[in-house]
Amino acid sequence: MKPNVLTPPPPDAEARKAVRPVICYPVETLPRPDLDAYRALRDGLEPVARVIIPARDARCWSIPAGHFCRIHCHEGPQVGDLNLFNATNLTERLYTGKTRALNGTHVGRGDQLFSNLPFLRPMATITHDTLDWYGFDAFGAAVHDVIGTRCDPYTHNLLSDGGMYHQCCHSNLTRALADHTGLSLTEAEAHVHDVLNVFMCTGFTRDTGQYFMKASPVRPGDYLEFFAEIDLLACMSACPGGDCSSEHSSDAANCHPLAVEVLRPTGPPLGWVPLPVSGYDRSHGRG
Repeated sequence: MKPNVLTPPPPDAEARKAVRPVICYPVETLPRPDLDAYRALRDGLEPVARVIIPARDARCWSIPAGHFCRIHCHEGPQVGDLNLFNATNLTERLYTGKTRALNGTHVGRGDQLFSNLPFLRPMATITHDTLDWYGFDAFGAAVHDVIGTRCDPYTHNLLSDGGMYHQCCHSNLTRALADHTGLSLTEAEAHVHDVLNVFMCTGFTRDTGQYFMKASPVRPGDYLEFFAEIDLLACMSACPGGDCSSEHSSDAANCHPLAVEVLRPTGPPLGWVPLPVSGYDRSHGRG
């Protein structure tokens, strides 16, 4: 519980609170994908790769630009923590903060996943989501958030009085990236970043503003699909929290593997070209 308020409200407190909010990043001028052009290709997709993410572990896989990727609920309700990288440059990676600012706290069909500065371009476009029916529930929760950071052994150690747990998503992603790239654990860990929480159902409490999770509505047969705007290296952990209905960072939850498919269309979407990195000149006022 947060501390009680110590400062008495000023006489105009209610007026200050009544000021209308302003959207930080108006997106009316943001280039949006032609979703119909992407979806026109979905009936002719050819599977070219399949990966199983073991429970409480992680794996990496590649997605060439112009291909689709589906993350499947495979055996039972399960949350996945997803990192995305430029396949040829690990320093370009998913930037959940800017993705959140431009799309909202939770992403779905038509939303784009943006890379970090100084690149800032769409890495992937979400083209289908079988959980789009969920929306926001009475608790203010929705699925596929870009607000959680990933469960990690450092926070677990802090909150459990020194506990050591090695199957947190951060550690799983670190091991998988090290194994895939040949980097040391220390080098790989530096590249692991805040995640897209696939299938996770989350929100913020209204009274304390705390990040909460609840049982994911995902069931076998559900999937999240996205289109690779650039050559991607993906890395995903099947969270030790299972469906995140109770806790994570432990072996208590019932966990399941996740399945991934990479699919090749018959051709590129009409008019599609990979987008270049940000056009900002990087002079920062000293050019």
